[in-house]
Amino acid sequence: MAEAAIPRTVETARSELVKGLGLLDSTMIVVGSMIGSGIFIVSSDIARQVQSPGLLIVVWLMTGLMTMIGALSYGELAAAMPQAGGQYVYLRESLGPLWGFLYGWSMLLIIQTATIAAVAIAFAKFTGVLFPWFSSSAWIWKMGMLGPYKLWFGELGPYNLGLNTQNLLAILSIVFLTWVNTRGLRVGARVQNVFTFAKTGALVGLIVLGFLFATAAARGANFTDFWRHAGLSELHSYTVGSETVWIGTLTLIGVAMVGSLFASDAWNNVTFTAGEVKNPSRNLPLSLALGAGIVTLIYVLANVAYLNVLPLAGDPAGATAVARGIQFAAEDRVGTAAAEVIFGASGAFIMAIAIMVSTFGCNNGLILAGARIYYAMARDGLFFKPVGSVNRHHVPGTALVVQGVWASALCLSGTYSQLLDFLIFAVVVFYILTLTGLFVLRWRRPELPRPYRAFGYPVLPALYIVLALFIEVQLLRYKPQYTWPGLILVALGIPVYFLWRRTTSRAAA
Repeated sequence: MAEAAIPRTVETARSELVKGLGLLDSTMIVVGSMIGSGIFIVSSDIARQVQSPGLLIVVWLMTGLMTMIGALSYGELAAAMPQAGGQYVYLRESLGPLWGFLYGWSMLLIIQTATIAAVAIAFAKFTGVLFPWFSSSAWIWKMGMLGPYKLWFGELGPYNLGLNTQNLLAILSIVFLTWVNTRGLRVGARVQNVFTFAKTGALVGLIVLGFLFATAAARGANFTDFWRHAGLSELHSYTVGSETVWIGTLTLIGVAMVGSLFASDAWNNVTFTAGEVKNPSRNLPLSLALGAGIVTLIYVLANVAYLNVLPLAGDPAGATAVARGIQFAAEDRVGTAAAEVIFGASGAFIMAIAIMVSTFGCNNGLILAGARIYYAMARDGLFFKPVGSVNRHHVPGTALVVQGVWASALCLSGTYSQLLDFLIFAVVVFYILTLTGLFVLRWRRPELPRPYRAFGYPVLPALYIVLALFIEVQLLRYKPQYTWPGLILVALGIPVYFLWRRTTSRAAA
């Protein structure tokens, strides 16, 4: 269908965005934005923390439960307020413009853009498996090193600054996908659909092969005593900085969920494109539920497949993938280790291609959706006015460019992975605030049209808030390096907001 033939609605008439995303497109944005490189990597770190096959699965099940509750709850907000910007709009309408601005500020400064940078680096890193010229040690321009810095919450750095061949490919991939998405909504959606189908198929294939080629060593090691170290009254040693403390099983699950929460994040990205979704009252809630449900199922099955092929425990000095186990997979690449067991030496190359496809498609979804937040902020006078415009293809071209430039700069900084870690606390804070806003809107605006009402309300949204608060408290206690930097970066947006409002008020006077 030609871009000009896409039907317009009230949102389109006001902003010149076009309603070009159907149910399949929206679902593929959810699935494609969630599945990146995390599922192939983070299970190694989780396994080292929990020391139990059963708890590894519990961590992913709890993450899936929270993701599904969040998606089902966001469906009500998305159907009631189908506007570009999604979660930014929900926070603005429920808690006030300051909270909407802080969310948009955090997304632009770090959350969305650093995620784009990190995913692009993952794409380049696995490209290096096929083409070794792309390497983090092959410097084109090395600016120097910052840090390490010792602060009260932990150590930061050291950070290598500059351009190497790996960063160069990452930046080129961001530039290319940004350009693709400036060419029109349908172009970006087609790319998203193709790559999401491809990477989902590859992941499903890995799961099937993991069950078909289960090893006796792995099954014996993992399923004979599946629930070891999982008793609720059991205490576990945990290192906080240089100090070892003892924590309970529930606390251990909470702190171990950092990686799985990141791997399952970005399910909300489709809400940013709400102003471009056809029949949003139906398609937005459905796409959130379907997309989050599909990925949750795949993630849990992928970890069961890992346990079928690799023993959980291993030797960091082991000579083979089986000897190293899930805990000590080379560079934490559990997916690659499983593929090596199944396919032999060629497994690393096969998995590298699969992860390249996965990360490339993931970044397309992140880039497509993220720009709509800054577009919505600019329309509200909370960001530079040109960012609130659309190009001749009816997409927020300037917002896409701003996002792409900053994400590319983060590729040079060498800090993106650390910044992602810093923001896990803030990411969950904004989820808590948004679901709190669901209750606020039910109370303050009962007349608001709600074509879909949150499944399980008020029990399930309240359960999400309780679980999320529990995780946040544990992160504050046992992973301060994941909390204070994120809080500081978000808090820096408060004076920026009031300064911006004052500046715009004077300009309008």
